[in-house]
Amino acid sequence: MSLKFLTRTALSLTGFGLLLPLPTFAATPTDLAEPAAEAQTSANVQEVLVTARRRTESLQDVPLSISALSGAQLERSGVTTLEQVTKIQPSLQLISSNARNTAVTIRGLGSNTGLTNDGLENGVGIYVDDVYFARPGSAVVELLDVARVEVLRGPQGTLFGKNTTAGAVSLTTRDPTFEPEGQLEVTAGNYGYVQGKAVVSGALLGDILAGRLALIGTQRNGLFYNTTLKTRQEDRRNFAARGTLLFTPSSELTIRASYDFSEQDPNAHTLAFVRYGPTGRSAASQFPALAAAFNYKPASENVYDRLVDVDAPLQARQILQGGSIKADWDLGGVTLTSVSAARNWVWRPSNDRDYTALDIRAKSQNPSEQSQWSQELRLASDGDQTLDWVVGLYAFDQKVETNGVESYGRHAARWLLGTSFNNTAIPSNLLDGLTARTIVRSKTRSYAAFGQATWDITPELHLTGGLRYTKETKSGDFTQTVSGGLATTQPDLVNRIASVARPQKYYADFTDSSPSGQISLAWDVTPDVLTYVTVSRGFKSGGINAAGIPTDAAGNPALVSARIRPEKTQNLEAGIKTQWLNRRLTLNLAAYQTDIEDYQANVVDSGPGAIRGYLANIDKVEVRGAEFDARFNPLPGLSTYSSIAWTDAKYASFRNGPPPLEFLTGTTAAYDLSGQRLPGVSEWAGSAGLDYETDGQIGRVTGHW
Repeated sequence: MSLKFLTRTALSLTGFGLLLPLPTFAATPTDLAEPAAEAQTSANVQEVLVTARRRTESLQDVPLSISALSGAQLERSGVTTLEQVTKIQPSLQLISSNARNTAVTIRGLGSNTGLTNDGLENGVGIYVDDVYFARPGSAVVELLDVARVEVLRGPQGTLFGKNTTAGAVSLTTRDPTFEPEGQLEVTAGNYGYVQGKAVVSGALLGDILAGRLALIGTQRNGLFYNTTLKTRQEDRRNFAARGTLLFTPSSELTIRASYDFSEQDPNAHTLAFVRYGPTGRSAASQFPALAAAFNYKPASENVYDRLVDVDAPLQARQILQGGSIKADWDLGGVTLTSVSAARNWVWRPSNDRDYTALDIRAKSQNPSEQSQWSQELRLASDGDQTLDWVVGLYAFDQKVETNGVESYGRHAARWLLGTSFNNTAIPSNLLDGLTARTIVRSKTRSYAAFGQATWDITPELHLTGGLRYTKETKSGDFTQTVSGGLATTQPDLVNRIASVARPQKYYADFTDSSPSGQISLAWDVTPDVLTYVTVSRGFKSGGINAAGIPTDAAGNPALVSARIRPEKTQNLEAGIKTQWLNRRLTLNLAAYQTDIEDYQANVVDSGPGAIRGYLANIDKVEVRGAEFDARFNPLPGLSTYSSIAWTDAKYASFRNGPPPLEFLTGTTAAYDLSGQRLPGVSEWAGSAGLDYETDGQIGRVTGHW
């Protein structure tokens, strides 16, 4: 069944309507709360409810740095992806060249840019209905029928646990309703953009069983025109569906079962020429000389022409699917929760890695498949008591297999290696047909026990402590075979070929265990002013290098480089949450200092026969910053918001880093990046907007930088 057919089917379920969604950012209690949650509000006062501590609370009462968006906000603003959420949550950033090459960061931490590696995890945990999504591609799928999105900043090692040294993004989808309801929305735009959403919900068996079905389909023409293939690229062809059943056999037991499916199949991703950046290499190795040697010119030197000239089809197809069963059983005073889940991710790319009409790196694709299962058990106290607590157990299992291929064409030798080496002429066809094939397999098994409690020392003073102990076993094997290219026995030419691709095989495994947790002291200065100090420790699991490792002069792999040690994060945060003017004005401020030891990053191998970096640990990264959030409801129907984040993220010690572009010399020499800023991290980021509604008419103005 084609994506187009499914999309058209979704749009034809109940008719056609045209909406022009605009952003809004004021959350109402019913937007954010679970069906059982209640919130008291007065005229023009809105309370935001979150479940960051596994129970429904007012955001202003939680001693953590949290941002929350309701599903209604997302829908009215036209936000349908996590990438679009970053436009209104400045501390959250997403960098993605394709689904597999996706990095999600909070406060500049989570994944160093370019860290795509099957043997490594992200430092920002993505959770949907309490289920951890392990692969980075899950961050770029459509947000479907979401009740709320919570962005938890800083280490969340106690309750969220799995790889959350930088923070967590928690999405909660809507429950089925026993009252019948339905929704149809069609949005149209330029470039042939059409998006259709359909939701239907209602009782299936009296007041015992209810069901909900949600569908979304998005299509858009490509934003770039390929002058070589005469096609458009960077289009969107997305489809997602979720079916949910809610079973309530008694007032004490609730069982929620869901299955979701998402497919993306765009003609993407491509790169457009912006400008030439000089390096430290010889003039003959610079872009102008190389382009002149092949009489090559980019499709356009003005990136705003949106012209590219890639000479091979591009594809970035991914399929995510999985199911979960969540059961909540009220045992009288305590609630037992079980979350069981299984998921699968399939990645089918096709790339022309040189992104030009030249035949340099003609093919670079790494099709992958991942499967995971997880089981979580939690026992939590009910109600608001002097001591509120939750304890639990967690298990996670993951398998990933990637079968990659890299091939080089007739222009590769001149472009990559030049015309001579050690006074030996390099034949122009030295790399023509050179092909490297890799098979990478990795396995992860993780177990954890955790607990957290909040003690109300007095009605105004609250102490929260949490601890999690994680034990993780990981293994991986890497095999690369090389064929093709010019047959030669000349040592210099053999070394030149090996500098591009060499046969390699290795296996590594390890077991890690580490505690993580937090302690927080909060003081209600007044009913509307909360101050807090939090000290937390995070643990991001280690990894296996799954993209090749350094070798010695004889070509033997350096097995010590196959393993990447875990990251350990120490975080100190202080904040104040306030409300004024009868709670119409909310002002929240947080400041933090985060130190990461054994930060996982790309380093440079300065040994023999090396041409590219690999993954390893560097000594230390330091991040400090401050975040300010404000909401103001000055008049009935009028609400405003603003968020500002300042982030100072730098490498405290990184002596063997990859050199910046202007210092590239064509050698394998490392560059001392100590004291330099982390890449991809904005020092200042912010967003602001207002929302006015009266007599059913809605107007909104938003902005971000």
